[in-house]
Amino acid sequence: MASSLYSNAQHVDFDSVLAMDDPGMVSMFEALVASGLKGFLGCPAVVYEDALVDFFENASVRNGVVFSTVGGQIVKISEKLFAESFELPVEGLEELSEMPKDAIFDARSLVSMTGEQINLSGRKNQMKMPYRLLCDIVAKAISVKAGSFNAITVEKFSLMTAVVCGVKMNWAKYLFGILKKMFAVKTKQAKGFAIQISLLLATVS
Repeated sequence: MASSLYSNAQHVDFDSVLAMDDPGMVSMFEALVASGLKGFLGCPAVVYEDALVDFFENASVRNGVVFSTVGGQIVKISEKLFAESFELPVEGLEELSEMPKDAIFDARSLVSMTGEQINLSGRKNQMKMPYRLLCDIVAKAISVKAGSFNAITVEKFSLMTAVVCGVKMNWAKYLFGILKKMFAVKTKQAKGFAIQISLLLATVS
């Protein structure tokens, strides 16, 4: 259980990456900062393994709030707490289906190795190196989906488009929605957010 949580954990040390001598990488990480995801992706990388296992085993969603028990203590995580803890934007698109088609069109060329539009059912090696890394970040740390990290999907690329093209996302609602899906009955949503949940557990316990 714990190992699967770690496999989907992705932490970004923004101070280090923004100091890199690589303009392409720096530009991509600056776009992540501008998107409002710095607090979520760059929060302190401390994982409380036993507490995490407890949390995931006992968690459920009631009235839009995540409840669990950790060490016999009730833990409650609301969307408001989630947003405030990671300083997430609370305005903008709430669903990826709302992503403007022209933004996706532009992003397909912007991230491309050749300048020609990438194939959204292809693999990430069509992309410039910084955007291959961005693809990994959105796959592991944001959408938290099982499967090949080399494959491009419409979902991953829509998330990338939000960052690359500066499309405003209500990251608080979107990411909290993914958290809630982790505890839905018969969910296909992989478990993740290990670092972020650890921080929340330290805050609310």
